[in-house]
Amino acid sequence: MVSHSTAMGDFQQFDQDFYSSGYYVDDQGQTLAYTYDTWDGTNPEYPEDGTEATMPGVLDPSIEQCYTGHIHQPQMGGTGTLGGTDADYYEEEPPLLEELGINFDHIWQKTLTVLNPFKPADGSIMNETDLTGPILFCITLGANLLMAGKVHFGYIYGISAMACMGVYLLLNMMSSLAVSCGCVASILGYCLLPMVVLSAFAVFVSLQGYLGTILALLVVGWCSMSASKIFISTLAMEDQQLLVAYPCALLYGVFALLTVF
Repeated sequence: MVSHSTAMGDFQQFDQDFYSSGYYVDDQGQTLAYTYDTWDGTNPEYPEDGTEATMPGVLDPSIEQCYTGHIHQPQMGGTGTLGGTDADYYEEEPPLLEELGINFDHIWQKTLTVLNPFKPADGSIMNETDLTGPILFCITLGANLLMAGKVHFGYIYGISAMACMGVYLLLNMMSSLAVSCGCVASILGYCLLPMVVLSAFAVFVSLQGYLGTILALLVVGWCSMSASKIFISTLAMEDQQLLVAYPCALLYGVFALLTVF
């Protein structure tokens, strides 16, 4: 019993020492932290001049700003900047196909230029690295040859790649204007369209004869003249069309051999 009384006394002494730090809670539920060692007898909430003291760490209500928007959704301005609506911002965004470099209007104009060798070419449109049409024409050519019983996809891609590099080097040596390899590939690919038509015709009719030879020569001349016309209009080489048409005729002649035989 003595030891138990002694333990209870020690606990009460510890409890009094613990609460002597000066932590008090007023009726409004706000916690104030001050000690008896530094207290001067005044309440920090009510200074002597009668004004209400500002507690540290508490925002003054007079400087609070009213924000009606969302934290994670900033408002956009009328010109696509902060302060406007999202509708104005999305209206100024270019179409997705235009961002990817796909313009159907330019594709159609290039196709018409190839189909009509005597139509003047627009150099501003032709000087683009648009590979949508060329890739489509190469796949169509391979599909037509496949339906004719000829699997030549590898030959088509390999010959096209080597021809683009060769014509690219040749044009950079002949012209004073620089031309990109993508532009050369785009022009050569679009001018492959008459050969695609010939390969579609070869699915139904055999071209191994006089008729096939004549059609193949006409198509080779058609493709080479269209390509040379576009090259000279893009690179300002009006007096060198025949020199540019010769390597193009060699390229399309190889495709004609694949189509006929």
